[in-house]
Amino acid sequence: MSGLLLVRGARQLLTLRGASRARRGPALRDLGLIQDGALLIREGLIASVGPSRRVENLSEARAAREIDAFGRVVMPGFVDSHTHLAAGSLRFAEPEGRPEIARGLPGSRLLLEARRNLGMLIRHGTTTLEAKAGTPGDEVGGLKLLRALAALNQRPLDVIPTCLVGGLIPLEYRGKPDDYLHWMCSQFLPKIRRRRLARFVDVMCAPDGFTLSQAGRCLEAAKKVGFRVKVHAEQASHDGGAQLAVDHGAVSADHLTYASEDDIGRLAASSTVATLLPGGIIHSAADRLPPARALIDAGAAVALATGLSPAAPSPLNMQMVVALACSCLDMTPAEALAAATINGAHALGLAERVGSLEAGKQADLLVLDVPDYREMPYHFGGNLVAMTLKRGEVLYREGEVRWPED
Repeated sequence: MSGLLLVRGARQLLTLRGASRARRGPALRDLGLIQDGALLIREGLIASVGPSRRVENLSEARAAREIDAFGRVVMPGFVDSHTHLAAGSLRFAEPEGRPEIARGLPGSRLLLEARRNLGMLIRHGTTTLEAKAGTPGDEVGGLKLLRALAALNQRPLDVIPTCLVGGLIPLEYRGKPDDYLHWMCSQFLPKIRRRRLARFVDVMCAPDGFTLSQAGRCLEAAKKVGFRVKVHAEQASHDGGAQLAVDHGAVSADHLTYASEDDIGRLAASSTVATLLPGGIIHSAADRLPPARALIDAGAAVALATGLSPAAPSPLNMQMVVALACSCLDMTPAEALAAATINGAHALGLAERVGSLEAGKQADLLVLDVPDYREMPYHFGGNLVAMTLKRGEVLYREGEVRWPED
C-alpha cells in the first residue's frame, strides 16, 4: 500500500498553524482556516497543507490514495490533556444504587478498562491524551498503574502518563505525611523516572493530603530527578495551587475553578497553561465555573480537557467539552477548538508534533460531518466525527445508516 495519502476537498481546513508558543488572547481565535483545503500525508507525517488546487497538483499527490472530505470540516485531532484513564472501574452493589469505584484491579483488568475507554475516545475524535495514575502507598501498586499506561502508549494513540500525588495520604501513612513524602521523593519518583514510566508528576493539595508546603517540596524533588510538573489547582476551594504552579514553572495548572484575580494575573504573566475542565458542570451544582473569559482576556494560555474519570460523571467527548466551553464559559467556538487542540498539546509539551496540521507534524486529524466548525457547539452530546486518523491511519470511520425502502 502506498505511503502517500491525500485528504482533499475540505470545505473548511482548520490548520491551527502559527507561532510555536501557546496561543493567547486574539491568537486563540486564529484557526488558520483554509477554504477548500487539502493535505498530503507521507508515511504518517504531513508533507503539505494548503488550498486543494495547489496540493492536488503536487507530483506525489497524483500517486496517493485519497480521502474525499468534500463539504466537510477537517481539523487536528483533539488533545485531551487531563484524564484519569486507568483509575478503576464502576461497579453497582445495588440494582438502582450509586456506583462504587473498583480499585486495586489487576493489570490485565486495568488494560481492558482503559482500552474500552480508548475506543470511545477515538470514535469521538481524541488522538492524543494524558492519563493520570494516582499513587498508592506501596511501590507495587503504583508501578502496576503506570505499567498499564505504558502498555497503551502508541497502541494506537499517544497516551502520556502522569504520576498524580498528594491528594490522599495512604492509610499506612496516616498521621505521618512527612514519611509518605520522604518515601515518594526519595524512592518512588526516582524509580519511575529511571524506568521511564511517567512523563509528568502532578501534585495536588487536599484536606486529607499534602499541605501547600509539602506539595512544593514534592514538585522540587520531581524536577530534581528530571520530571516536568503539573499542579491540581483551585479545584474545590482556593488552595494556593495556581501560585504554586507558577512559582515552580509547572507546564500546566489544572481545574482553576476557584482561581482569584491575582491567580489569573500570575498565570497570564507565566508560561504555565491554564487547563480548564468544563465537564465538572455535569456533576456539580455549577454555582462556580472556571474563569475562562477572565483568563483569556488577561492573556493566559488556556487549554480544555475532559477530566475523564470513573470517580465522577465526566465527558469523554471533547466535542461536548467544546460545547460546554461555548455555552457556559463564554468562549467562542474558535477559542474552544484552539484550546482543545494546539493548547492542549502545549499542556503536554507535545506541540512540536501534534495539535495542528502543519508540515512535519503527525497526521492526526478529524473529518467532521458538518460544513462549518461553528456548528459544533450546537450539536451538544452528539458525535460529528466522520473519520479519525492517527499518523495517517484511519482508526475510525462512521457507519452508514440503513434507511428502510419506500
